[in-house]
Amino acid sequence: MELIDLHVHSNASDGTLSPAAVVALAVENGLTAIALTDHDTIAGIPQAMEAALGLPIEIIPGIELSCHYEGEEIHVLGLYVNPDDPAFLRETDRLLILREKRNDEMIRRFSENGMVLTREELTAGNPDTVITRAHFARVLMEKGYVSSMDQAFKKYLKYGGRWCPKKETIEPSYALRILTDCGASPVLAHPYQYHLGDARLEALVASLKEDGLAGLEVYHSSNNQYESGKLKKLAVKYGLFPTGGSDFHGANKPDIDIGCGRGNLRISALLLDDIRQARAKNINSRA
Repeated sequence: MELIDLHVHSNASDGTLSPAAVVALAVENGLTAIALTDHDTIAGIPQAMEAALGLPIEIIPGIELSCHYEGEEIHVLGLYVNPDDPAFLRETDRLLILREKRNDEMIRRFSENGMVLTREELTAGNPDTVITRAHFARVLMEKGYVSSMDQAFKKYLKYGGRWCPKKETIEPSYALRILTDCGASPVLAHPYQYHLGDARLEALVASLKEDGLAGLEVYHSSNNQYESGKLKKLAVKYGLFPTGGSDFHGANKPDIDIGCGRGNLRISALLLDDIRQARAKNINSRA
């Protein structure tokens, strides 16, 4: 069975491997397709595409956007984004500005309390990376303020807490619009990580479906078999194609490997056939 991974991060955001290294690892692990879905940026896609030339692997250009739903942060993946669409690039630039405002405030708060974290330390030699909470966690650990990245998240990086203010963000309907406008297929990422409960989760899916949601991340490293089964039924109910991904981040999530998650994740390449058929149907309906 050919295997794929439709949720992968590089050091263009909060992964630790370069896009080229991510591609090489995916090939080494026998994957036939990956989607590079860095946070709020498509900066790593050209390097990934170049690295894949001549190799038996498809690179699906993607992105992961953060939004707010009823006060909670949720994430929407965009699969098959157009990396050359100028309107889409303007939108991602605007999202990066909002993220940078939050990062500057976090640096200020830590500094005022005697914990000096510099941008050079956070970017670790890659000045073009999109700084996320994972970057702060790594530096906090390296400087001895915490013993692990997990402790950094629990002690300092709780979203909306003293050290980590909520960043200005967008509504899910807006995220779906900018994705569909550039020809991408929007997917609700890791639905059970939001801890909404079944009723609120279904309400979210129903609402997003009306705004253009195309897929649901049924298979993910954080899901057990029962949860994936429930999500598959939810996808069928709302006419969404199922996707799956490890949410690979390299050393920032050392227990998650590309393609297999925590060891038992297997995402069939047959899912791509369903996604392509759904995209073709959607394109034909718009014609």
